[in-house]
Amino acid sequence: MDRLEAMSTFLTVVEQGSLSAAARRLKTPLTTVSRNVSELESHLRTKLFNRSNRQLVLTETGASYLAACKRILTDVSEAERTASGEYTAPTGELSVTTPLGLGRIILMPIIVDFLKTYPDIKVRMIPTDQKLSLAQEQIDIAVRIGELPDSSLIALRLGSTRRVVCASPTYLAARGTPRTPDDLVEHDCISYAGFSPPDSWTFVRDKATIAVPVRTRLIVGSAEAACAAARAGAGISIVFAYQLHDAPGKGALTTVLNAFQPPAMPVNLVYAANRFLPIKVRAFLDFAAPRLKRAFAE
Repeated sequence: MDRLEAMSTFLTVVEQGSLSAAARRLKTPLTTVSRNVSELESHLRTKLFNRSNRQLVLTETGASYLAACKRILTDVSEAERTASGEYTAPTGELSVTTPLGLGRIILMPIIVDFLKTYPDIKVRMIPTDQKLSLAQEQIDIAVRIGELPDSSLIALRLGSTRRVVCASPTYLAARGTPRTPDDLVEHDCISYAGFSPPDSWTFVRDKATIAVPVRTRLIVGSAEAACAAARAGAGISIVFAYQLHDAPGKGALTTVLNAFQPPAMPVNLVYAANRFLPIKVRAFLDFAAPRLKRAFAE
């Protein structure tokens, strides 16, 4: 039995919640995952899981062993990084996740310049509006918009951005400009779940947060798509303020209902709190943070 492989498999099973999910995550046959866990239990002469109704629940011993596995695997990873030179020179692959629009409009030009400055670093950029787990997805750095949950991650404040309600001048000329949030029920709206439910949008009136019914005619899967649909004249949408200035040749957008918008949302760089920070991560933080702070100056 490869003990480190078995420990890594055990950790993945706990994180994924089942043997089958761990097998998919590891791209390994289910029989191999099951055998690794069974051999580990045999080696330890104890049960790590209580199995019932296809559910896996950690035993008390399993919970203690899980904490030890995390420490050991982290130490092994750190040792390998040290041996490969990640802590002595800016080298290796750096993975960065970012919201779609922010990545294309703001972060990509910064990454291009970063690659020119550090020729021995490769960057894997993961643009998505989903908040990926840095640990599970093996991501070094994330750009996050919005309030951050309590976690062990370190956050570096960059500034803030606002969500704004907007439409193309052509649409507003044909359908009129809403003066209050209640007017939206008479308009074609473009909804993105990352901002609001499709049947109501959130505004601030008299310092109180209110949910206003809207008539959604188009539901999209990203803030990028919402912005593109608004530029095309499909209706009124919610986008991030920085998207308004992107590619003016594609068509201008006019903001409406500015007096009713919620407060600005914080923008942060987040990364894991490791004992040893790889130089490639420090190099990116030092390079990108000042540029991002200028882009999101409050």
